[in-house]
Amino acid sequence: MPTVAPGSQVKEYADELTVTRLTPTAEEEIMSWQPCPDPTPGDARAADLIETVIVPRARDLGGFEVRRALPSPKRQMVGPFIFFDQMGPAEFVLGEGIDVRPHPHINLATVTYLFDGEIVHRDSLGTEVPIRPGAVNWMTAGRGIVHSERTAPELKASGSKLFGLQTWVALPAAHEETDPAFTHHSEADLPVLDTEGKRVRLVVGSAWGIQSPVRTFSDMIYADVTLEPGAAIPVDAAHEERALYTVSGEVEIAGERFPSGQLLVLRSGDVITVRNAAQEPARFALVGGETMDGPRHIWWNFVSSRPERIEQAKAEWKAGRFDTVPGDAEEFIPLPDEDKVVRYP
Repeated sequence: MPTVAPGSQVKEYADELTVTRLTPTAEEEIMSWQPCPDPTPGDARAADLIETVIVPRARDLGGFEVRRALPSPKRQMVGPFIFFDQMGPAEFVLGEGIDVRPHPHINLATVTYLFDGEIVHRDSLGTEVPIRPGAVNWMTAGRGIVHSERTAPELKASGSKLFGLQTWVALPAAHEETDPAFTHHSEADLPVLDTEGKRVRLVVGSAWGIQSPVRTFSDMIYADVTLEPGAAIPVDAAHEERALYTVSGEVEIAGERFPSGQLLVLRSGDVITVRNAAQEPARFALVGGETMDGPRHIWWNFVSSRPERIEQAKAEWKAGRFDTVPGDAEEFIPLPDEDKVVRYP
């Protein structure tokens, strides 16, 4: 596990982690895309089951590694998931951590899920809650919200780790201007299926006979799956768009093995079986849902179906018309200059 050295760029990148948006051209510099590998001999369906393999390149900033899989040059969304980052794994030295200053969002929901470590979430609704492994934070930005994400001072003093997934979910056009809201579901709240060498924690949606309590605005799925060596799990075709991100180990689909750190976009309508044919456990996240009702525009932290709405949000943040974050109002991320921020598409 990388160790973050004193004086590293973790704070600076933490701001970028949440805010940087890339055009397809700029994204090519840090993201590689490739079609699915050819099928193995005797297995005609290996490539047919996978539409795209996205291989995000790791970015190491002072020992803190981040991999961004969405948006990519070839795929903006999978279901409603429009942003997908792996954070870490990283181990911070004493006095270090993440400090994502208050910043705004509109017309989306952020979904935070950790495998290791802790982040303190604060927002303009007055929420202050730590998120720990196995729990989920769902923050609906709707018409506008401001939040910060930091390592608690006591954890900085004792040393801490961080490993998890940060995702954004686009809201359907009819719900983009909904009231902002925040919900936290602890590890104990989320249902778990544990049988025959497979362990599934259902973060969002319903599958395998279990259902998450997290309220969503469209049909979607988000599952944390661990397979012991020799175990397998079926993935049905109930969700229109699906992708699998291998967090650790390697998975096998129709005879083809895929290592960790790849987003496998599955073809619609096919039932697949994911296996672990290796000697070590494999862990992956399954995400997806119904196709979004049209493309989305991304600029900085703003996502919307309407470019004019993003222009409005930019003006409001610059003028200080968003609410502040109680307990964390002394600093904020200013609106970037036009020539210092990239957009998508």
